[in-house]
Amino acid sequence: MAQRSGKITLYEGKHFMGRKLEVFGDCDNFQDWGFMNRVNTIRVESGAWVCFDHPDFRGQQFILEHGDYPDFFRWNSRSDHMGSCRPGMHGEHFRLEIFEGCNFTGQCLEFLEDSPFLQSRGWARTCVNAIKVYRDRAWVLYEEPNYRGCMYVVERGDFRSFSDWEAHGAVQSLCKSMEP
Repeated sequence: MAQRSGKITLYEGKHFMGRKLEVFGDCDNFQDWGFMNRVNTIRVESGAWVCFDHPDFRGQQFILEHGDYPDFFRWNSRSDHMGSCRPGMHGEHFRLEIFEGCNFTGQCLEFLEDSPFLQSRGWARTCVNAIKVYRDRAWVLYEEPNYRGCMYVVERGDFRSFSDWEAHGAVQSLCKSMEP
């Protein structure tokens, strides 16, 4: 694990008990470091983190900011399964465009700020089929209004289809990634 930004400590037991794994940068598979994929407690000591329920930064994503998470229910999880994590991306420039159709077709809407309910901004649908993320800022997409439901992190780049960010297409709110 290369030194990058931030520190997160993962514990196998609840309430900061049991074996622990300290992470300072990208960690694509906890098992490579002798840590099982069961995480019951997390302490984010610095930075903001994106955690995944599978190795190789795949599966359900969890956004964790500085603080203590004494049990897995505190990070919007349904189980204690977690397989990888990395520091969240930060930057000063941010812009995101969402598209009605795959391959950047149909209605397009640009965002510079968070939106708790896309339909209030004129988005006629509950799904987003393509996204362009500009500059060095990550965005968090939520399946439900008011930043609820499954979340997906999209970083700089072009996503021609919702399968590119491993979603089912439903996006009803979005926000910029956490500040450093």
